[in-house]
Amino acid sequence: MPPHLSADRPAAQPPGRGSVDALISQARRLKGDVDAVRRDTQSDGSDPQERWQRALCDLALHQLDDLDEHLGQLRDGPPPSPAATPPAPERDSLLSGVGSAEWNLLTDEASWSGELFQILGRDPAAAPLTLDELPSVVLDEDRRRLTAMVTDCLVDAKPIDGEFRIVRPDGEARTVHMMGEPVLDSDGSTSSMWAVLRDVSELRRSQRAVSETRDSLQRHRAHTEHRLAVELQEAVLPPWRGSLRLPHRGPQTLDLAARCLRSSTSAMIGGDWYDALELADGDTLLSVGDLTGHGVAVASGMAALLGAVRGMAMAGTQPGQLMSWLNQLLDATVQPALGSAVCCRYRPDTRTLTWAQAGHPAPLLFRDGTGRRLNAPDGVLLGATPGAVYAQAEETLEVGDLLVLHTDGLVPGHSAADSVNLLLDLGPRLGETDTAQDCVRLVVDEFGESEREGDACVLVARVTY
Repeated sequence: MPPHLSADRPAAQPPGRGSVDALISQARRLKGDVDAVRRDTQSDGSDPQERWQRALCDLALHQLDDLDEHLGQLRDGPPPSPAATPPAPERDSLLSGVGSAEWNLLTDEASWSGELFQILGRDPAAAPLTLDELPSVVLDEDRRRLTAMVTDCLVDAKPIDGEFRIVRPDGEARTVHMMGEPVLDSDGSTSSMWAVLRDVSELRRSQRAVSETRDSLQRHRAHTEHRLAVELQEAVLPPWRGSLRLPHRGPQTLDLAARCLRSSTSAMIGGDWYDALELADGDTLLSVGDLTGHGVAVASGMAALLGAVRGMAMAGTQPGQLMSWLNQLLDATVQPALGSAVCCRYRPDTRTLTWAQAGHPAPLLFRDGTGRRLNAPDGVLLGATPGAVYAQAEETLEVGDLLVLHTDGLVPGHSAADSVNLLLDLGPRLGETDTAQDCVRLVVDEFGESEREGDACVLVARVTY
């Protein structure tokens, strides 16, 4: 074939034999290192991560084999007879063959290397395909791509660098990567086009296998993380399901019920929680909160936060001080996080509710079928401001009162103000219920079926004595 040179560009000099031998030695040493890593990842195939690592090692070894082969060809130079039919490539080679071609635009003649006949599965004794005939062996959906590349090369002198699929006479489809440039004559016009074509079918199959294995590993990790987060959340949230009456001894002053509503758009578990706990002095702790984020790390942070709430409340810490210490706890964590919470302490002998909040929706109080939002004391998000001080407020309750605590997102698709108004509109219907569990069912029936972007919790307490 004539040299593939533009009129204004000199020919590159071939590399020296010694420098190529050094590259071959480096490639072979690297292959040995990769093979050692591959042997260390031997497994029975049950671990998705090990399968992914092994597939990557196999791909790297194949590519190094081909690199070794092509460096050898570069060192040894072209075969003595370009028209000779090259030996059939190994079927497991990632780069099954590299061929070249030149199309003369002045004479409409084509010149192919023997390797290109092999790549396209054509008889070397047959005439090479012209540029007009080449699309006949290309898959229908790829012909426009090939035509665009050739046109850009011939008209705008743009280099060719792209892939398309061809169909051999035996019906087998192969993927070919084509790189080429126009050859310019003395007046700068395009006289011919040359190209190097490489069969990358096995390479693409191997890459797809690696991609599929990686995707499988990611799905496995996501499933495992989701399962761990669910198990962690279920282990931390109160063990009671349905309804609960507190205290356990003596007159039962509170009827309680709660529900956690899962996100309909995300498989990840959030950091929402609710809690009701009988304290050592006879008071009752009521709390809800939300730690920003999703996944195992957030579920673990929520567990730590809820454990701290329970411990401090059991030790007699009042809600305002409790929030201040929670803020310090989040501020001191290795992975900074933000959270919101409401913490209430109910004293049954005086029916007094003492509460504090940290950037969280205030509790809703329903009495005689009418609801209102409690006036919130000052309190910023947990973890937002070091040394923040949290105020607390008191509210005297009456028998029959209904207290609703909830996290953001309980009423999806609405602003915080609209969500509160929609919940308050349930007042007359909530007033007709008999138990806290009935109230939770009403809220869930009203808002639980809507698509929600995140988890949400609702806790209902009815004063019964």
